Parts: sequence; C-alpha cells; structure tokens
Amino acid sequence: MARRAAERAAPAAPQDTPPEPDDETGLPPLGGAYGGALRTRLDALHELVGLSRTRVEGQALAEAGRVLDEAAARQRLSARHTVVAIAGATGSGKSSLFNALAGVPVSETGLRRPTTSAPIALSWSEGAAGLLDRLGIPGRLRRRPLAGGAADADLQGLVLIDLPDHDSAVTAHRDQVDRLLGLVDAVIWVVDPEKYADAALHERYLRPLAGHAEITFVVLNQIDRLGTEAADLVLDDLRRLLDEDGMALGEHGEPGATVLPLSALTGEGVPELRELLGRFVQDRTAPERRLAADVDAATARLRPVFVADGRPGLGERSREEFAHRLGVAVGAQAAGEAAERVWRRNAIRACGTPWLRLYRWYERVRAHGSGDTGLVAPVEDELTARQRVEQAVRIVSDEAARGLPGPWAQSVREAALRGADGLPEALDELTVTMGDPAARPPRPAWWPAAVLAQVVMTFLQIFGALWLMAQIVGVVEPLLWPPVLIMVAGIVGGPLVEWACAAAVRGPARRYGQEAERALREAAAACGRARVLDPIAAELMRYREVREQFVTASGATRVASRALGAGGMGMDRGRGTGAGAGGGRFGGTRFGPARAGVARVR
Repeated sequence: MARRAAERAAPAAPQDTPPEPDDETGLPPLGGAYGGALRTRLDALHELVGLSRTRVEGQALAEAGRVLDEAAARQRLSARHTVVAIAGATGSGKSSLFNALAGVPVSETGLRRPTTSAPIALSWSEGAAGLLDRLGIPGRLRRRPLAGGAADADLQGLVLIDLPDHDSAVTAHRDQVDRLLGLVDAVIWVVDPEKYADAALHERYLRPLAGHAEITFVVLNQIDRLGTEAADLVLDDLRRLLDEDGMALGEHGEPGATVLPLSALTGEGVPELRELLGRFVQDRTAPERRLAADVDAATARLRPVFVADGRPGLGERSREEFAHRLGVAVGAQAAGEAAERVWRRNAIRACGTPWLRLYRWYERVRAHGSGDTGLVAPVEDELTARQRVEQAVRIVSDEAARGLPGPWAQSVREAALRGADGLPEALDELTVTMGDPAARPPRPAWWPAAVLAQVVMTFLQIFGALWLMAQIVGVVEPLLWPPVLIMVAGIVGGPLVEWACAAAVRGPARRYGQEAERALREAAAACGRARVLDPIAAELMRYREVREQFVTASGATRVASRALGAGGMGMDRGRGTGAGAGGGRFGGTRFGPARAGVARVR
C-alpha cells in the first residue's frame, strides 16, 4: 500500500513530443498518451511493418497494421474513460447484469431470443462521445445511469456496453460482437451454470483472447439457482476450463482474469463487481493493457515470419567457396597453367639454338599450316561456364537463406537471382578487359644475355666450319684440331645454354602462372561480390534490423523479474515484459500504474 501510494503521489512524467508522420511507410504517427515500454513496443512494431512491406505479404502484416491503427485512434480519444463490454450467450443474463450495474432498467430483458439486437451504451460521465462514435453506437442507444451517490462516483469514467448475444442465430449480431470486442478496453463475460462450458464460447473467444486475461472478467451468473456447494463446484470447473484455454487467473496477487460468482436477479455479488469495476476504471490503465495484449497477439502471429531457426547468414567459408566456383567458371586455373606454359615456351624459344628453333617452326607450319596457335573455345565450354556460374549463385543463395523465415529466404534468393542476371556476361567482359595473360608474358632481364650466349655458340660453330672448309680448299695450312674443337664447343654449348635457360625459367614461369590465376580469381570474385554477395548481405542486414524491431515489439528484450527472477530474454527463448499490468489489488487481480506486461516468444 505504501508503494502504491508513493507511485500515485509521484508527479507524472512529461510526455514525449509526438513524432512526425512517417512518409516512407505511410503509417499513422505514434505518440501522445502512450509512454514507457508500450511506446517503445509500438514504435518498434511501426518500424517492423514499414521495413517488411516489400518483403512480407500484406495479409501477414494486416493484424499488426490494424493494431497500429487502433492505437493511433484510441490515443486521440478520451484517456479518462474506460470502455467495458458485457458479452455472453443467449439467456446468460448479461442484460440483467447490465441493468443491475446501471441501477435502472436500461437494456431490455425477457424470454424472447435474441433479446439484445443492438449494442447499448451506458456512460457514467461526459466526454465519451468520441469513444462511442468509434464503436458505432448511435445516439438513440446511449444512456446515462441514475445518480447513485458515492457508488456511482467510483464509476466515473466507465462506459458500459451491452453487446448482442455472441451465439445469436442472427449473423449480424455475431458480427457486431466480433467487431466491438476488438475495440473495447475490457470485457465482462457472463456465463450461466448451463452454458459456461460451451465450446463456441471457449474456442471462438476465450481461447484466442487468452493473452487479454488482465482486462477480462468472467462472471458466473444465476448462482441463485445453485446451492452453495454446487456453485463452488461449477466455479472450480469454470476456472479449470479457463486454465485449459491458456487464460491466466488473477489469484494470489498475480495478474490475470477475474472470476466472480453473482446473481443479477437477486443482486448477490453485484456490489463486489461494482467495486472491482470502480477500481479498475479509476486505475485508467485498461486501454494500455488492452493495446499491449493486442501487440502481444500480433507479434505472436508474426513470429514465424520474422524469427529464424539458428543463425542465418553467410560465413567466410561460403564466400570463399563462391569465389572459388566463379574462378572455376572463368577458367582461372586453366588460364594460369596456359600462361605458365607460354612463358616457358617463349623462354625456350628465345634462348634455344637457331637450328632447333628453325626445326620447331617447320614442325608447327607442317602441323597447323600457319604459325597461329590460338584456339577458339568451343560453344560447349561457354555453356558449361554459364551453368557453373548459375550453380554457384544457387548454392550461395541457398546457404544464405538456410534457416530464414519463408518470406526473407525468398527475398534473399530473389536478390541473388537479380544479381546473377548478366553475371556470366560480366565475367566474359572481365576476362576480355584483363586480356589473355598467355599472350603477353614478360621478358626477364637475363634473356638478352642468354640470347647473346646462343649467338656466340652459333658463331663458334660457323667459325669452326669455315676454318675447316678453308683448310680443305687450301686457303690456310692444315690444322685439324683447333677448328674441330671450336665447332664442337659451339655445337655442345648451344644445347647446354638452352637446357640451363629451361631450368632457370621453371620458377619464374610457375610464379607468373600463379599470379595470372590469382588476378583472374580475384577479379571474378570482386564481380560476384558486387553483383551477388553484396545484395544478399543487404537483405540479411535488413532482416537483422527487422528481427531486432520484432524482438522489441514482442517485449522480449525486457526482464520479467516478477515471473522469472533475474536474467535477460533472448529472441528464441524466455519471457519478456510489455505494457499493461499494475499496482493495486482487488478481487485477486492487481491493477495500478502502467508497467510491463508479459510477452512470450518461444
């Protein structure tokens, strides 16, 4: 009690300035009366919808958009009023309870079914016209209760709505019930001993609205027809059914639905309900708690769309494998090997003996008919390269989309396919721009020395041969050994120089081929990164942003200290807090200043 008194005495925190409308998303601006955790969650849901509109189907976002629309509409209306609807089945006595709370016959009662054909509003104070206009209740169905002294003073701000029967044979009545249940701040469900376990009530309403337990009252009417023991048994069975529906019960100081027995006919239990409603209305947190429960329900429906299984994304290994596949597609290894062979062949040609070079030239001319050794890649190789590029893109997109929710996985694949469109042509253009490394091998600085050595060896051969010819002709005196030795030295020295050059070029030729392969691989990887990996990374980044907004909107980033003790809340496990529960206690349910309610993300 002291804590609640201190909280009520504390000055109200200044409201934040309402943000400007978001032109990009077109969603209604948020602000005004909402603050704290609820304001944060609504802003996050607002961003979530805006970021997801082009990725997620509109039908999946419809519920979240409706919640945002209702939040914007409700905040513009009176915060001093609490709209409470009385709902029930045919013959449950909800109209009788409505009249009992009003203290005057306002709603028609009788044996004719359905008795209530249109919602009737009962307002205990002025200023609720905007709320009733939002509910679509015409002026002729708006009532005021008779003055009731202090009891009615506690109900100042209450707007009570008598709804048609939810199981009415008239379809329009059921449609009105469904529409108004989505707009009111709280609901009083009136059940009777005969139909309290009706499957239509539990499956159509109580079970789907189990997350709205803190703004739900379940009243067992007509207990005057039962004895004390029988009433207790029915009440216990009703609590069991609500627990099976997943609706938390407000017992032992925990937040949840209020279950109360009464008799609208005899008035038994009606004063207790009036007292509960008075405290509930004066607390003035029902609209925020209702909205927090709506956000919980909306995010629960969106969870399969935004929560991934595992840790999606592209690892370094996937990127390296994609670059390797592109390198294979452009033939980087073959280009490097060809460059190495050409480099070695050019070195041998440059440093070989003239006679051997002449013989090799003759063999090439005889084999090919010309000196052009360039070969055109067959069409099959080009098709194979295109298929390899498409396969590489498909594999990397599947790896990036693995574990993502369906819409985001599809978005990642579409981004990869858009980048892959034209990628083979871009790689072809890249290879043309870089040129064929085999067509322009460098010439080492020692090649002129080797060529000069071959020239010297050739000169020695020619000189020795001319000397011998001169001796045979008789121009010079006969001396056999010197010219023979000079000619043999030239003949043997030429191949030795060529062999030494061939051994010397192995290392540089290998390095040249590796460098050519590396340059082509890097260029292909850069092209693939710009066209495929970067768009995939952008989609994954957007998904991470949306997932963070989803976690905030679902309330999973806060700590449910009361329910869980200490500890944080992850995205895939645990329980967080949202807006809407409170301080004071009555009827087994706590109400008070707005706090974070419970949001579950499993």
